[in-house]
Amino acid sequence: MSDLVPLTGEPLALDLVNTLSAAGDLLTTPRDLLAWWELEADRLPEAVPAEVGAADLDAVRGVREPVARALDHVRRGERPPSADLEALNRAQRAAPAIDELVWDGAAVAVGRRRDGAPGVRLAACLAEAAAHLLADPAVTGIRKCEADDCVMLFLPTHPRRRWCSATRCGNRMRVARHYQRHKTG
Repeated sequence: MSDLVPLTGEPLALDLVNTLSAAGDLLTTPRDLLAWWELEADRLPEAVPAEVGAADLDAVRGVREPVARALDHVRRGERPPSADLEALNRAQRAAPAIDELVWDGAAVAVGRRRDGAPGVRLAACLAEAAAHLLADPAVTGIRKCEADDCVMLFLPTHPRRRWCSATRCGNRMRVARHYQRHKTG
């Protein structure tokens, strides 16, 4: 991954879309995918695999584009392209989630599991997260960062939030405004 650390902590589907930043694509190699997966590990149902390949990367990137286009439409109250919704449904069907019954030593427990290659399983999980976000009425509250050179999306928890990150874009924009007000000409 580049020196730029991806924005995380937004809904999972937004974190995926935000891997395509103004600085470039943060998921260009299998190593990049593993690094991003590590950052999101506590939010995902299964452990980060030891390695992934190009096919795994392609599966995840294949979900990112339809999520981005669908979110762009739905957040503005518009109908998303049918092809994008079908792509997300197809990704989920590629590795359906199974509630598997297991004995944990004291009682029967339910564990959620998916079959398939790691990237296909991750892509299915991300498509499922996107489906939930797209169907959530809060989706219309998703905003684009107000920094001129930023394309990140976020779901504000406070109505006055303007930037993807106060420490990333917020500080930079405040410093730029201060400079403009105080520069001598």
